Amino acid sequence: MGAGWQRAKRITSAAFRPVRGRDLSLHAAAITFYGAIAVVPVALLAIWMTGLIAGDDHVRRLTSYAIDTLPTDIGANRAVAALVEAGLGLTPLLALASLLPASLYGEGLRRAFVSVAEPRSESGALVGWRGRLLLLPLLAPAPALLLSILIALPVTTRLVRQGGWVAALGIVLSFLAVWLVLTPVLMWVFRVVGPASPDWLSTLALGSFTAANLSGFLHGFVLFCSLPLDLGVPFGGFDEIGAGVAVLLWLYLFHVIVLAGYSATLALSRWRAQRATPSR
Repeated sequence: MGAGWQRAKRITSAAFRPVRGRDLSLHAAAITFYGAIAVVPVALLAIWMTGLIAGDDHVRRLTSYAIDTLPTDIGANRAVAALVEAGLGLTPLLALASLLPASLYGEGLRRAFVSVAEPRSESGALVGWRGRLLLLPLLAPAPALLLSILIALPVTTRLVRQGGWVAALGIVLSFLAVWLVLTPVLMWVFRVVGPASPDWLSTLALGSFTAANLSGFLHGFVLFCSLPLDLGVPFGGFDEIGAGVAVLLWLYLFHVIVLAGYSATLALSRWRAQRATPSR
């Protein structure tokens, strides 16, 4: 028992060695700042591109299943419905205008990853522009990834509405769908957007593991939204401000998980490289 605990402690210590001595919370907060700017433009572009491929009516029909099951206490259903309509209503010119704020997410990720990667060989404006340009290719598969989730929604929503063990099955299927979609996204982010490229096997293993954690985290956020909480109490009764702060807090925790996953991926990749190097 003691030996197993010590081994687990050593593995954990090695996994988070890249972030030792650095303020992980500060870096996660920095990504959250960029993400707060980029999240709506990214969603709008993904919805717009999906509508071009699958048709606006089809996207509305598929997203209606999610909108109907989202919590109404803090207006999550109304916000998503408005987001879908805004995305489907984009013009090519508005879509082009959304690219700049959407690309800022890549800059935030790249800058935070540079801070935990060793050696840190990048600095200045090039870090931001590399991150922006390297994130943009993810927009190409965005319609396929979004459609895969939307197609699964009618089944999972129907199961959740039935309640009991059937509802649990629906939640599991929803978890798996989000997990499978996030895995290739995180693999690209860890391997390409990050400045230190881990090997593909390490990226697949820990990218998938991080995606599973994020999928559960996102489902936890949906559960949080359904709780009868008065989010405006700490802000003088302004519910909109309370809801916005709550979203930012969850977004911050989301990025803590991403940074921890990237750190562990680098550690595993370096360990595998050392194992592969013959000792003299």
